[in-house]
Amino acid sequence: MTWQAWAVAAIVIGAMALFVSERLRYDVVGLLVLTALIVFGILTPAEGLSGFSNEATVVVAAMFALNAGIVGTGALDPLILALARIQRPWLLTLAILVIVCFLGAFVKNTALVATFLPVTLSVCARARTSPARVLIPMSYAAQMGGVCTLLGTSSNLLTNSLAVQHGLPEFGVFDFTRLGALLAVAGIVYLMLIGRWLLPRHIDTEHSENLELGKFVTELRVLADSPLIGESVAAATLGERFGVYVLELLRGEEHLWAPREQELREGDVLLARGDWQRLEEFKHKLKLEIAPVLDLPDTGESGRRVLIEALVAPGARVIGDTVEGIDFRWTYNATVLAVQRRSRILREQLKYTRLEVGDILLLLVDEPALRQWRRESGLVILSERGDSRASRRKAPLAIGILAAVVVVAGLGLLPIVASALLGCVAMALTGCFSFDDVYEAMDWKVIVLLGAILPLGIALEKTGLAREVVAAGMHLVGEHGPLAVLLMVYLLTALLTEMMGHNPSVVLMVPIAISVAHVMQVNPTPFVICVAFAAATSFATPVGYPTNTMVYAAGSYRFTDFMKVGIPLIAMFCALSMWLIPQFWPFHP
Repeated sequence: MTWQAWAVAAIVIGAMALFVSERLRYDVVGLLVLTALIVFGILTPAEGLSGFSNEATVVVAAMFALNAGIVGTGALDPLILALARIQRPWLLTLAILVIVCFLGAFVKNTALVATFLPVTLSVCARARTSPARVLIPMSYAAQMGGVCTLLGTSSNLLTNSLAVQHGLPEFGVFDFTRLGALLAVAGIVYLMLIGRWLLPRHIDTEHSENLELGKFVTELRVLADSPLIGESVAAATLGERFGVYVLELLRGEEHLWAPREQELREGDVLLARGDWQRLEEFKHKLKLEIAPVLDLPDTGESGRRVLIEALVAPGARVIGDTVEGIDFRWTYNATVLAVQRRSRILREQLKYTRLEVGDILLLLVDEPALRQWRRESGLVILSERGDSRASRRKAPLAIGILAAVVVVAGLGLLPIVASALLGCVAMALTGCFSFDDVYEAMDWKVIVLLGAILPLGIALEKTGLAREVVAAGMHLVGEHGPLAVLLMVYLLTALLTEMMGHNPSVVLMVPIAISVAHVMQVNPTPFVICVAFAAATSFATPVGYPTNTMVYAAGSYRFTDFMKVGIPLIAMFCALSMWLIPQFWPFHP
């Protein structure tokens, strides 16, 4: 291989390591890859920047805008209200699977899961069933629906764009539907008949109507008339009496890490952990006050506040920042009262806590600022007192515009990019969203990642690295025929997706898949389809796909729960794909 090929190989390996480690945001990793390719002269600046003008990048941005119109107008509210009436857990699971799978073909799946997550938790609380029985199936259903159409997920659009770059005909909106629908039906049957027995049953279902989802850590200040003054934490037996555990005692600037024997004084701050309901009872009976609340300014008569539980979702702008650094009060007119982290117990002051994906925040939010907070924070609201949904007056209009985009693109009347952009203009002009709303709804990290990582495919082809990888793969399985090679492509794509996400795996595997087909002198389309389906259905880990990460914390899952349910589902999808793909897209047309 040439030195450029070795350099690209090193860049790919380094990028994979960074994607897996999650030390840097994935859009930053994409920019690093792009910069390295240009700096080393592997790509010209024009080739390097071509990803940002690529049709896939533009269409993904347009779909974010269209989704903002659908969600923002409350177009999904009737379905949410219908789900809220379901009492039987198995019927709730089936209804969510069917509805989310269908909508996932047209609505961005992360937005879909974020919308349905609160009502699912609420229904589970009333039915006294564990959310863990429902949330993994919901995430999987969103992915199964997304792969059914060209517009359902960004990786499908990316696959189409790369295929066109390599001289293949453009896919239609519904070209994926035959295979996707059959796999979705098989997946739903599996989740209802087999997967439900593999889902965890150990999770506590004693949720209140306000969705107390776990144990929060908060700061409680000892008031002058508290009966705790002069008494030690050990003597007060707080754990036995209230189910509340003191992790740390803060006295001015002093941190007392072993507070059990310390006599408590007025003004001491207890870093306490427990269910929120018990923390409230503990605070009331022992005359304590939540420390962050004391810092709230007086908002006057119109300053009604609502209590919110919010999940730090993948891509939220607060990830990695401290509570103090974010300054919720100044930025969002909100105050952090408590934090829940499922992976470990927090033992530091809240203001020094760096937020992670999956954290659940208990927030007090000024109601007048609630709409802005929803739009700008990037957090998913799990429960809210005093919630008022957006007016649905323009919901039919938003649905009609999205349907028109799909129909016009599906019939080939306009290219997909033109149809999507026209839909965005129509929603903007009819007031389905404001321009501020749509810019806030954009997941710019995904758009930057697409623009930055797409040129990597050019580098794989230009340096000959793709041909070298194909030669190695053909040496292993090439003599066993195209079906064996198709299986290799599927498994390798699925593995890369679980490690580094669906879009980077598509960029790496599509050029390789097409090269493999050319070497074997067979139709490359089934290999491209194979990559698209393997990349868009990531079931084995909570980090392979954003919807999995979103339900990971809300359902209090363990990492292995996804493996137990997801690996058999991947195996089933792989087997069905090996049978059906050659039927729908023959190797020798």
